[in-house]
Amino acid sequence: MNPCSCSEQTLRLSQQVTVMRKEIKNLRQHLESSVRAHRKHMTSLQSELEVWSRGKAQKRPAAAPDLQQGAEISLEKGCIQTVPIGYIDSCFSNKNGTPRQPAVCTLSRASLQIQPSVFNNPDHALTGLENYSHVWLIFLFHKNGHLSYKAKVKPPRLNGQKVGVYSTRSPHRPNAIGLTLAKLESITGDTLHLSGVDLIAGTPVLDIKPYIPDYDSPSVSNRVKMSAPEQTEDTPGSETDAEPEELQHPEVQLPASAGPSQASDSGFTKALAEVREYLQQGEPCPERGKPTEPEPEREDAARLCYGADSYSSIASWIRDPPVAKLSVRFTPTAEEELAQFLPPESTETGRPKFQFLKGPEEAAAAVRGILSADPRSVYRRTRCSDRLFFFSLDTADVTCWFGDGFVEVLRVRAVQTQERQS
Repeated sequence: MNPCSCSEQTLRLSQQVTVMRKEIKNLRQHLESSVRAHRKHMTSLQSELEVWSRGKAQKRPAAAPDLQQGAEISLEKGCIQTVPIGYIDSCFSNKNGTPRQPAVCTLSRASLQIQPSVFNNPDHALTGLENYSHVWLIFLFHKNGHLSYKAKVKPPRLNGQKVGVYSTRSPHRPNAIGLTLAKLESITGDTLHLSGVDLIAGTPVLDIKPYIPDYDSPSVSNRVKMSAPEQTEDTPGSETDAEPEELQHPEVQLPASAGPSQASDSGFTKALAEVREYLQQGEPCPERGKPTEPEPEREDAARLCYGADSYSSIASWIRDPPVAKLSVRFTPTAEEELAQFLPPESTETGRPKFQFLKGPEEAAAAVRGILSADPRSVYRRTRCSDRLFFFSLDTADVTCWFGDGFVEVLRVRAVQTQERQS
């Protein structure tokens, strides 16, 4: 036998053993976390039984306790019983291929019907919601598989690096509650029609809240606060109108004192003082004839910007992750198969039909959005040799292959009816 082939086989076996050891380590960690959770659960049950037994031994009052008072006590302690108001019907039937954020695939569609068990007239609860373009959905991560969680997690965009769970949107949390923003397309009776969702079919929704930029977006609320106060008849607007022009020139000294109308707005005056201080922090003007040295790049430009953006900041890996976006292309076979799908309103028979997506063009754009963000896990991306990937989108099964810096869609076939229902 060739010694080279023997060394290659030995290397492969050693790599497989290393992977198996890591998998066993992960299984042990899951088992230990499950044991700890079980012990906590048993301890809480035991303490509840002890409290109940002591309360039973004591003399009880003749009147039964008020149920509403008991509910208030539970709310004060932070203990509530959640009841889903409805379940998502989405173009994503399983976790594989579902975008991790709604902005990844803005063309994804879903619907949410309010359960009649929550309200006698569910459509009454939606009155007035049609005035908003977007809604917040509070939901449960019902497909976690287990209730274990860790203080540090590995977000897929960080490609294996660990950060605290509360600095991420990981589904594995002490309370498996999620929050997502969806576009409200329309409301028909007791049903909301949504787009730009990242939820799979069957997701329990706990609550709906309207998205209000003036309250929910720091940049918008900051612009409202920074807007100039309304002019009154007693105060001329010459000074107020001249301030934005002065801010464009650092060499112009801003007025040290504000007028009567400006003094009434302490926040606006304080902001102007901060801008003036920022403009005066620069280097002195260079002498004429001497070349100017280029300004060195700042490490964190996002935190140094002034204006509305200075009121919010995010981790640098959100905008510049170590995982780059991929280019997406379709094979001729995949394009032909996708072109066979009909829109939902079509009455033609004999061809596959979408349930949510409006047609092949929208489906192709949705596929590009999903695959360009690389929906694979860190394990499949870094350690799995199989580069084939399968996921479902609406009524289509998509088969693709990941290369270096690109992903190619190989097949787009109709989902079997039984598979869709399961």
